[in-house]
Amino acid sequence: MKDVYLLSGFLGSGKTSLLSHLIAQFKEEGIKPAVIMNELGKLNFDSRAVDEDIPLKEMLEGCICCTGSEKMEAQLQMLLEGEEFDVLIIETTGAAHPVEAMDAVFSPLFANKLNMKGIITVADCKRWIDRDHLTPQTRMLFLEQIRHAHLIVANKIDLLSDSEVATVTMQLQSLNSSAPIIQTSNSKLPLSLIKKLEATHHEKDINETAIGKQLFLSTRLYTFQEAVEQEEFETWVRSFPDTVYRMKGYVPLKGHKYPFLFQYAYGMVQWIPEYMKMDPQIVIIGDKIDKLEMMGSVSK
Repeated sequence: MKDVYLLSGFLGSGKTSLLSHLIAQFKEEGIKPAVIMNELGKLNFDSRAVDEDIPLKEMLEGCICCTGSEKMEAQLQMLLEGEEFDVLIIETTGAAHPVEAMDAVFSPLFANKLNMKGIITVADCKRWIDRDHLTPQTRMLFLEQIRHAHLIVANKIDLLSDSEVATVTMQLQSLNSSAPIIQTSNSKLPLSLIKKLEATHHEKDINETAIGKQLFLSTRLYTFQEAVEQEEFETWVRSFPDTVYRMKGYVPLKGHKYPFLFQYAYGMVQWIPEYMKMDPQIVIIGDKIDKLEMMGSVSK
């Protein structure tokens, strides 16, 4: 499986600088990265930060968190089938909500090919201090990007006084007490820190200690051993707490030859018939979902 890191944070926070540092460190270790860059404009100037020998896919004029999800799947498919690489780094637009961005990666098609290591949110410390000047919507997104991070990069501390750095760090930690906070200038982050991230719950190691295992936003992958009753399955899904944000995958239903594509978001369910044999498995995205009770028909 290919490890995937998702870089989150506002425009100008230092995501592209972090991307450049990570690429350089991966290459020093003989690990070949691939990159997907997502921006809302027509021209992505940030792509110049990526060396020519690095597989790069760009998504312009569309956010992976909305209608761009299908485009993201297509980009991932092209990377997996047409490029040689060891690790994938996705730099999201500053307008992307972490849950939505993470959701875009978890197509059932890639469940056994991609391993989400975690969301790394780059927080602009100077902007954090001035956050009250942001619009309410922008400020809320800023908070959400921090709240759902598996690792927080408190960047641009060189622009703050020691007391301001201490205050910002304390405030960020109060928003997300589980994610480690790394203070940086110019987003210089040691690669060893992100390698410890683990946002995907694999049942064989669900109790192992790793950064991300006890964090808020995480995923679980389950495979069905047999077909299930649709009504029973929906009853189980509706028993989820509000901390389950997304669920999608292929569910084998009794009486049907092929699994159905199933999607769940904000309490709503959707079934789409498939006409080919797909791997019967689902991906669940939510807060601390390692405690979820699974159906008896869903295997570990």
